[in-house]
Amino acid sequence: MNEALTDIAIVKLPYTGSLGRETSKGPEELEKLGLVQFLGEHDCRVVENYTSQLTPSEEKEYGAWHHLGLASRHLGDTVASLIHRGVFVVGLLANCTGLMGMLGGLQRSGPAQDQLQVGLVWIDAHSDFNTPETTLSGMLGGMPVAISTGLCLHRLRAKCGLDPALPMACVTMMGVRNIDPLEKELLDQSEIHFVSSDEVRRLDQKITGEIERLAAVSDIIYVHIDMDVLDPEEVPGHGLTVKNGPTSQELARALHRIFLHSKTAALGIASYPVGRDPDGRSKIAAYNLVAGAVKGMASRGDARPF
Repeated sequence: MNEALTDIAIVKLPYTGSLGRETSKGPEELEKLGLVQFLGEHDCRVVENYTSQLTPSEEKEYGAWHHLGLASRHLGDTVASLIHRGVFVVGLLANCTGLMGMLGGLQRSGPAQDQLQVGLVWIDAHSDFNTPETTLSGMLGGMPVAISTGLCLHRLRAKCGLDPALPMACVTMMGVRNIDPLEKELLDQSEIHFVSSDEVRRLDQKITGEIERLAAVSDIIYVHIDMDVLDPEEVPGHGLTVKNGPTSQELARALHRIFLHSKTAALGIASYPVGRDPDGRSKIAAYNLVAGAVKGMASRGDARPF
């Protein structure tokens, strides 16, 4: 192992925002399968391993969305402290509703009380840009980007610690290929940019161009991945897969390029199919993604400036 180690923190958010199934063991299981050892093999040192939990008094309060907001705020407080100390954060999230807490933490990670403008790279088979008025499923998990950009559920966003909302010009979506009709209308009216699955697969120069664009309009960049973005062969236990996704190796190459940029400060991986990965394919896929990101960070010294 090299003498120069990269300091890494693993932060976990088990709360889902779903009534009847408020928490998931996915984040804990994905870490327990050997993530600390894996990171050590990639010249990383895990300096903190944190799980967001409600206080006993918060546990007594009512509402799955409310609990998600409280837990997300705790997560964000920890993320803010870690980023401020220069620690790279890997978030393991029950599902994509963990987005608001991660973004809120990065937003509050600046010096003193200064808020940072956060850029978002959203990597998902779905855009999750629905609102309560446009959704077909009614799932909160289909709304986190719309929430984060200020289209809806403003109190939930603020409770999660993300305030103000992200400007839509600070969002780039990669690999999105399943969009509801009314959701598409909202996206067509937005300033969100897109990189297709095919462009991810062929490591198109557009990837670099989008990171340069985000870096020009933001202070810090968060990269969020829902595992359903991948080729369904690698996540057979995930219930929301969509054909024509990149493999984890293809996406890892794109992440290597993305994390060459000094403004990329955190990675989130959501929706590990806990209990539905008997042969470990999805675990390997998730770890491939983490490896792509940390290898990009390790190569920054040799990378050309963006």
